[in-house]
Amino acid sequence: MGSGMARGAEGLGLPAVGERLSLREQVAQALRGALVAGEMRPGVVYSAPVLAAQFGVSATPVREAMLDLAKEGLVEAVRNKGFRVTEMSERDLDEITELRQLIEVPTVARLADPARAAEFERLRPLAREIVTAAVRGDLLTYVNADLSFHLELLAMSGNVHLVEVVRDLRARARLYGLKGLADRGVLANSAHEHIDLLDALIRGDRATAEHIMHGHIQHVRGIWANKPE
Repeated sequence: MGSGMARGAEGLGLPAVGERLSLREQVAQALRGALVAGEMRPGVVYSAPVLAAQFGVSATPVREAMLDLAKEGLVEAVRNKGFRVTEMSERDLDEITELRQLIEVPTVARLADPARAAEFERLRPLAREIVTAAVRGDLLTYVNADLSFHLELLAMSGNVHLVEVVRDLRARARLYGLKGLADRGVLANSAHEHIDLLDALIRGDRATAEHIMHGHIQHVRGIWANKPE
């Protein structure tokens, strides 16, 4: 496992005590983050007891969480061994990218409106958290903050089903190239796009917002393949 999977529950990003999530949900959330960040690799079989020891919890909530992820197609059960992370082909990644471009780019561009500036400003702390996490090389925080930012932005469209579709598309991909970008100190460049996007939306500049979103998703496609563009 990668270093991010070896730092125990805190390193895996379990929500703080007091949040309204069951242990099963906390573990599932942390595993999703590790999957998307590429900390858990495709083709590798992960044992529930081993993961449980790293989380500092019993094996039961880990098995339950992994079964939840199996229903989402993120992992598959391997009898008497554990769970294998499902692999994504280049075609899979291209198709997910195409769908995200078709859905997210026009949806976000249509949100551009100075009258909604206060709504966009509420997302600025998340945008800054993404940048801070990128600079620190804190991949799981980066992934979780990035997901929250984009889903909350899309939620402003008022289309709940659209948000769920994008959540599913993002969950099925893995950002294998994140660690390499962080190690080279260039992840912050992609992170700053979130702030630039907010600024364009607040100005009501649809063309720029559309351009930033299109480029951002293409950059992510490169990160998925560990070939950042």
